[in-house]
Amino acid sequence: MTLSLTQQAADRILHFMSLDQQAVGFRVAVKKMGCSGWGYDVSLVNEVQQNEVTITDKGVTLVIPKDALDKVEGTVIDYERQGINQIFVYKNPNATGSCGCGESFTTN
Repeated sequence: MTLSLTQQAADRILHFMSLDQQAVGFRVAVKKMGCSGWGYDVSLVNEVQQNEVTITDKGVTLVIPKDALDKVEGTVIDYERQGINQIFVYKNPNATGSCGCGESFTTN
Protein backbone atom coordinates (compact mmCIF):
# COMPACT_ATOMS: atom_id res chain seq x y z
CA MET A 1 0.00 0.00 0.00
CA THR A 2 1.40 3.33 -1.00
CA LEU A 3 -0.14 6.64 -0.11
CA SER A 4 2.15 9.59 0.39
CA LEU A 5 2.25 13.23 1.41
CA THR A 6 4.23 16.15 0.14
CA GLN A 7 6.10 17.98 2.86
CA GLN A 8 3.59 20.86 2.63
CA ALA A 9 0.66 18.47 3.22
CA ALA A 10 2.44 16.74 6.10
CA ASP A 11 3.24 20.08 7.75
CA ARG A 12 -0.40 21.20 7.47
CA ILE A 13 -1.77 17.93 8.85
CA LEU A 14 0.72 18.01 11.74
CA HIS A 15 -0.42 21.57 12.48
CA PHE A 16 -4.06 20.44 12.64
CA MET A 17 -3.07 17.49 14.83
CA SER A 18 -1.22 19.80 17.23
CA LEU A 19 -4.54 21.59 17.82
CA ASP A 20 -6.26 18.32 18.80
CA GLN A 21 -4.16 16.47 21.38
CA GLN A 22 -6.36 13.37 21.00
CA ALA A 23 -5.63 13.02 17.28
CA VAL A 24 -3.57 9.93 16.45
CA GLY A 25 -3.74 10.19 12.66
CA PHE A 26 -5.32 11.50 9.49
CA ARG A 27 -8.05 9.40 7.85
CA VAL A 28 -8.15 9.26 4.06
CA ALA A 29 -11.44 7.69 2.99
CA VAL A 30 -13.73 7.95 -0.01
CA LYS A 31 -17.47 8.27 -0.24
CA LYS A 32 -20.03 8.34 -3.02
CA MET A 33 -20.57 11.93 -4.09
CA GLY A 34 -20.62 14.35 -6.98
CA CYS A 35 -21.34 13.52 -10.57
CA SER A 36 -18.29 11.28 -11.13
CA GLY A 37 -18.83 8.88 -8.26
CA TRP A 38 -16.18 9.19 -5.52
CA GLY A 39 -14.99 12.03 -3.35
CA TYR A 40 -12.32 12.22 -0.67
CA ASP A 41 -13.48 12.21 2.94
CA VAL A 42 -10.61 13.24 5.21
CA SER A 43 -10.55 13.91 8.93
CA LEU A 44 -8.42 13.70 12.03
CA VAL A 45 -8.66 10.35 13.80
CA ASN A 46 -8.79 9.78 17.54
CA GLU A 47 -8.90 5.99 17.24
CA VAL A 48 -8.02 3.52 14.50
CA GLN A 49 -10.87 1.11 13.74
CA GLN A 50 -10.50 -2.62 13.12
CA ASN A 51 -11.42 -2.22 9.42
CA GLU A 52 -8.62 0.30 8.79
CA VAL A 53 -4.95 0.07 7.94
CA THR A 54 -2.25 2.58 8.81
CA ILE A 55 0.89 3.78 7.11
CA THR A 56 3.26 6.52 8.23
CA ASP A 57 4.73 9.17 5.97
CA LYS A 58 6.72 12.23 7.05
CA GLY A 59 5.64 11.78 10.67
CA VAL A 60 1.92 11.51 9.90
CA THR A 61 -0.04 8.33 10.52
CA LEU A 62 -2.40 7.91 7.59
CA VAL A 63 -5.49 5.82 8.36
CA ILE A 64 -7.24 4.20 5.39
CA PRO A 65 -10.44 2.14 5.51
CA LYS A 66 -9.82 -1.24 3.87
CA ASP A 67 -12.69 -0.68 1.42
CA ALA A 68 -10.96 2.48 0.11
CA LEU A 69 -7.52 0.95 -0.47
CA ASP A 70 -8.02 0.21 -4.17
CA LYS A 71 -9.31 3.74 -4.83
CA VAL A 72 -6.49 5.63 -3.08
CA GLU A 73 -3.53 3.33 -3.83
CA GLY A 74 -0.61 5.43 -5.12
CA THR A 75 -2.24 8.78 -4.32
CA VAL A 76 0.01 11.71 -3.43
CA ILE A 77 -1.64 14.30 -1.20
CA ASP A 78 -0.36 17.85 -1.60
CA TYR A 79 -1.34 21.12 0.04
CA GLU A 80 -1.46 24.14 -2.24
CA ARG A 81 -2.34 27.79 -2.27
CA GLN A 82 -4.63 28.73 -5.13
CA GLY A 83 -5.16 32.45 -5.02
CA ILE A 84 -6.59 33.23 -1.59
CA ASN A 85 -7.60 29.59 -1.05
CA GLN A 86 -5.53 26.84 0.53
CA ILE A 87 -6.57 23.25 -0.22
CA PHE A 88 -5.47 19.65 -0.15
CA VAL A 89 -4.91 18.33 -3.69
CA TYR A 90 -5.07 14.62 -4.48
CA LYS A 91 -2.93 13.25 -7.31
CA ASN A 92 -4.52 9.85 -7.78
CA PRO A 93 -3.16 7.54 -10.50
CA ASN A 94 -6.35 5.42 -10.25
CA ALA A 95 -8.64 8.28 -11.28
CA THR A 96 -9.82 7.77 -14.84
CA GLY A 97 -11.99 10.88 -14.87
CA SER A 98 -13.35 13.68 -12.74
CA CYS A 99 -16.26 16.05 -12.75
CA GLY A 100 -15.86 19.58 -14.08
CA CYS A 101 -15.70 21.17 -10.64
CA GLY A 102 -13.14 18.64 -9.37
CA GLU A 103 -15.34 17.48 -6.48
CA SER A 104 -15.42 13.82 -7.47
CA PHE A 105 -13.52 11.23 -9.46
CA THR A 106 -14.06 7.92 -11.25
CA THR A 107 -11.96 4.75 -11.13
CA ASN A 108 -12.12 1.60 -13.23
